[in-house]
Amino acid sequence: MADQSRPVTGYPAHSATGYPNTATAYPYVAPPPTAPQNHGTYFHVAGNRYYSDPYASQQRATFVHRFFAILIGSILITGIIIFTMWLILRPQIPQFRVETLTLSNFNISSNSLVSGDWDARFIVRNPNSKITLFYDQIEAAVFHKSDSISETTVPPFVQGTKNQTSIKATFASLTAYVDDRDSINVERNHGSINFNIRMMARVRFRAGSWWARRRILRVYCPNLSIGVSSNSNGGTLIGGSKECRVGL
Repeated sequence: MADQSRPVTGYPAHSATGYPNTATAYPYVAPPPTAPQNHGTYFHVAGNRYYSDPYASQQRATFVHRFFAILIGSILITGIIIFTMWLILRPQIPQFRVETLTLSNFNISSNSLVSGDWDARFIVRNPNSKITLFYDQIEAAVFHKSDSISETTVPPFVQGTKNQTSIKATFASLTAYVDDRDSINVERNHGSINFNIRMMARVRFRAGSWWARRRILRVYCPNLSIGVSSNSNGGTLIGGSKECRVGL
């Protein structure tokens, strides 16, 4: 038989006063204490796609700002250097002039084929006092209006500062076709034929140890009138030497 003096398990024992003894524990086990939850860890979990590290964002922003600052600074420094060199060197394009032009063996057939020989002499002047010019390749052509009649090349040469150089170009044509045959005959009946010469030169500029990149020089020499009568096959330049237009 059970001991009546033993308190029933699960209920508080009665004290001598008849009241429950509040010091008696309940039999149910209390849940173990849990560590305090850090709700902030959810927002700082590595790999969380909803989380953006403010320190990393600040680093990226700093890198972008530095990159653009360096880029702008480099552009400004380069511009200042180029502008300073331009002020010191004052580069100028060369000047071309047709000194003489002679035509021989000229003929134009009924089917608009032109033949002849042109001998031209040019004066090329380098106006720069600190820059040497290197002409690596020169191509030239003689035209009547927009019709190309003959092409040739001029040997490369070097031109020192404040130098004036004479160069020659020889053109020869046997069967060059022209669209405006009648215009040539009309000019010839008036005692002269108007030609033009176009040149393209690849030029380098050097000042001491400084080299500029190669430039394309375009030369246009218009209104070169050669005295040719209707009963002759040659003539020379009318009106003396002619200045050419030069551009890059």
